[in-house]
Amino acid sequence: MNDATDYSKAFAAKPQPLTLEQAAMITPPMQAIDTEGMIDVPRMRRYRQNRLREQIVRQGLDAIILVEPLSIRYATGVRNCTLFQMHIQAGYLFIPAEGPVVYFDSEPGRETGSTLETIDEIREDLLPLSYMFAGPNHREMTQMWAKQMDDLIRQHCGSGARKIGIERAGFHAEQALVDLGHSVSDVAPVLAMARKIKSPEEILAMNMTLAVAEDGMTRMRNGLKNGVMEQELWALMWQALIEGGGEWLDYRLLASGERTNPWQQEASSRMIRAGDLVVFDCGMVGPFSYGADVSRAYRCGPGKPSDYQRSLYTMAWTEVMENTPLMKAGASFSSIAMNRHIPPAGFGDQPYPCMAHGIGMADEWPVILHSPDHPEFYDGELEAGMVMCVESYIGEVGGHEGVKLEDQVLVTESGPITLSRYPFEEELLIR
Repeated sequence: MNDATDYSKAFAAKPQPLTLEQAAMITPPMQAIDTEGMIDVPRMRRYRQNRLREQIVRQGLDAIILVEPLSIRYATGVRNCTLFQMHIQAGYLFIPAEGPVVYFDSEPGRETGSTLETIDEIREDLLPLSYMFAGPNHREMTQMWAKQMDDLIRQHCGSGARKIGIERAGFHAEQALVDLGHSVSDVAPVLAMARKIKSPEEILAMNMTLAVAEDGMTRMRNGLKNGVMEQELWALMWQALIEGGGEWLDYRLLASGERTNPWQQEASSRMIRAGDLVVFDCGMVGPFSYGADVSRAYRCGPGKPSDYQRSLYTMAWTEVMENTPLMKAGASFSSIAMNRHIPPAGFGDQPYPCMAHGIGMADEWPVILHSPDHPEFYDGELEAGMVMCVESYIGEVGGHEGVKLEDQVLVTESGPITLSRYPFEEELLIR
């Protein structure tokens, strides 16, 4: 079997274990959102929860309590009102190192959690952790919540003081648990170390999101014409996302003309004119909540690009192409930074904040900065199964144009595989 089509035929009838390299070549059918299709979703969920339990033990914890909806999604597969729950806590999850997983849901009978094999018990005695619902009773509610968690801890982790990892429960809730004798720590290291290594099923899910993102890119490419507003163009990416069964876009990074320098300006009502560069970063959380973080730059026609536009684009493209081979299993972050491609003088003075970063369910650990000498630099090592986004921004300080490009790359034992397939602009490349 030599291509994605052959693999699709082989595994469409009944999901079979794939290697990372095989998964990288496949984009599953969209029906897999609603049926198992090629992606063995229960196997993917079991893999993720097992990764979490391994890290709970490795980090020296007895249990973790998750409140962030994407973390709960990773741990169990629950998807419901995700953006709402990012600012209002409306559910929480208890996972001991060993023992039953307990989910507290505001609507315990709903299908989002009741059919999942990753949850052993759904309880309806949810307590309000947000001030919105608790109001002046907030302190009392958090003390009741701590007692609720303490009962679970004693039941499933043993009596006495225990080490618990918590995220986003709030100061009063965490303090109330400390007052009951437990040691509380940030759960972030558990999540980061669990999520960094993807299973082949996760790569399949990520490829679905990339396909949706690339559909949006095509819609924007086809809709790019003189007089269209930046936000009109960006709406086409949202349309592709929603129609493709995705979740949301993390930002609205699309700029044109003089707004492409400096980078990280959001889509506006500026009317795009013929000859403008149009630069964007998709930042998508798509099907199964997996991320696509790919950047491209177009030129609005008619006419031909200027030599300056082509030089900017080629420098950005070269940086991505030269840095992608560095994403090898076993490579240290410091060696990657020291061996990175350095743009010509004057064009790398305002680089993107990092040269590469991890991605899974949205952007995640690690972040590789451009220099080991940077005060915020931390070291580590790439491993097979990690997915990295390789970044470049090229624009002169004080210049009127810039180009941002980015690819999404799977790290394997046999070398990096670029998952993002959307082509670069041949008319903007100097070959």
